[in-house]
Amino acid sequence: MTLPSHVPLVVATRNAHVECIHWGSVAVVDASGALLAHAGDPHAWVFSRSTLKPFQALPFVRDGGPGHFGFTDAELALTCASHGGEDIHVDAVTAMLAKIGMTESDLRCGVHMPDYYSEHNLPPRGSVFDQRHHNCSGKHTGFLGYCCMHGYARASYLEREHELQRAIGREVARLAGLPEEELWYGIDGCSAPNLGMPLSRLAMMWARLAAGTSGAGASTDAALARIFAAMAAHPRMVSGTGRCDLALAEASGGDWVAKVGADGVHTIGVRSTGIGVAVKMADGDFSAVYATTIAVLQQLGLPLAVEGTALARWADPVLRNVRGIAVGQLKATVQLTWV
Repeated sequence: MTLPSHVPLVVATRNAHVECIHWGSVAVVDASGALLAHAGDPHAWVFSRSTLKPFQALPFVRDGGPGHFGFTDAELALTCASHGGEDIHVDAVTAMLAKIGMTESDLRCGVHMPDYYSEHNLPPRGSVFDQRHHNCSGKHTGFLGYCCMHGYARASYLEREHELQRAIGREVARLAGLPEEELWYGIDGCSAPNLGMPLSRLAMMWARLAAGTSGAGASTDAALARIFAAMAAHPRMVSGTGRCDLALAEASGGDWVAKVGADGVHTIGVRSTGIGVAVKMADGDFSAVYATTIAVLQQLGLPLAVEGTALARWADPVLRNVRGIAVGQLKATVQLTWV
């Protein structure tokens, strides 16, 4: 086992005393794969988790799935989402399943309480949830759509050797510039195969998504461009109310798309500059991830208003106890090194 050379990215204080240190790494890469800036170990191997979703949708989009089934751009964005399980998301999944001739019981993602709810926002008494409320249900509906379109087995669509998963593996290997057999393989929280790679390659994939090209000097990749455009136009479908990814997307005016993944992975693709940013927080802390991402975007010189905006709650936030008393602060200490 090789441990990555992470560095402190965020410090949490309590009454001005350092209490927690969050370690991690950052990679900033362009579509050619050139490393532009970094912190810690930009080549640390990481599982992509939900930051892989736009690329898991690629076989479906490349083969004309959205047009074949009449998916709207908002529904296409949902196939790349970690959505909050709000009515807007569940209704869209229901409509998508109907379009492909499937039902909720055909999904294989499982059930969890919608991400929209929390200890401070409990669901109404008597609420009943099903697989449509799972944050990955849009992705799984796209998976089923691909199978229906090609006549592939549907019950086994999550198996590693299924035609769908093999197509995804080929797409990811090509865009990451790695032999498919070198990619890490694991099972994600939604039971779908997940792939791992160096953080810098994940950032490169997101640069290519934003640039709409499969590499430096390559012609436009229409499927990548369409996925990015759908996500940029419908960020609420990609995440949901009160989410950092939504606030980041709206702050950019459609210039970038942000996507969080479980266990401290966060990615952003910036269309105007053609760069990708990938962050990995070693302890998986989401608050630390978001504070780091915002600080990195500011150091990159991107126009990002924070004070007085929806992003303020994630940028070096004050830490409060359950009575609302300020007890400390989360402070991003990340400093990019330019290559």
